[in-house]
Amino acid sequence: MAITLNHTIVPCINKIDSAKFYSRIFGFEYIGAFSHFIVVRVNDTLSLDFDDRETFQSLHYAFKVSEHEFDEIFSRIQAEKITYGSGPAHDDDGSINHNYGGRGVYFRDPNGHLLEMLTEDYVIPEQ
Repeated sequence: MAITLNHTIVPCINKIDSAKFYSRIFGFEYIGAFSHFIVVRVNDTLSLDFDDRETFQSLHYAFKVSEHEFDEIFSRIQAEKITYGSGPAHDDDGSINHNYGGRGVYFRDPNGHLLEMLTEDYVIPEQ
């Protein structure tokens, strides 16, 4: 059996609003309460479990999507007037990138987490 990531905790200021943001922007399935978390299903094997925290560090979450999904999600980003950019140090330049023959964009969620959407995997040089 291949090892897969099952879930990860997303620390946030308001777990319900944050989960709804991810569901609305990415089209993820909003599951709702499980224990003290608010759960959003990303796909068949992965969920994001949102948890209220008073303090936390900004994290980075990257999602690989199809070209069609990129268009749909990017349209929602633009419709909500979310600031976006072409790279992690340029998440507000109003551009997308075309790295590795695909498309990518960076933007922040309401908690300051840096989100990335890409259509092609990074090419990692062999050692």
